[in-house]
Amino acid sequence: MNTTTNTMKNIFNPIYRQDYLEGYSKGLDPYSKVKSDTANTAFNDGFNSGRVDYESVNGCILDGIPKKIITEKILEEFLMAGLLGINIDTEGYTHFQISVLVKWYQSGIEKYDPKENNYLLDILEENGIELNHS
Repeated sequence: MNTTTNTMKNIFNPIYRQDYLEGYSKGLDPYSKVKSDTANTAFNDGFNSGRVDYESVNGCILDGIPKKIITEKILEEFLMAGLLGINIDTEGYTHFQISVLVKWYQSGIEKYDPKENNYLLDILEENGIELNHS
């Protein structure tokens, strides 16, 4: 049985899941270091998974930590910007990060429908949410 299968089977164990999620959140933090002295498999599995997810959108930590860190929330904002057909600002992001952000934005553009989006913009504005249409 491979490691991924073991991890998936163990994730239903509440103790394993708690340690895994703690490790995962530490792995997402580019400033945290792996605890090589710990034998906690769940924490280590989570840390490694979090680090892979971090590096998949922000680039390899060995290449340096960018000024702006991309999170799930930022990815969703770029997707939403594409859906609404509004401009994006990529200032302060690395070339690697921009390539990731553009993919999310493009994914939103592919689903862009001006009629639906005008309706959505009206609803947002009625609820006091203003969007920059620059």
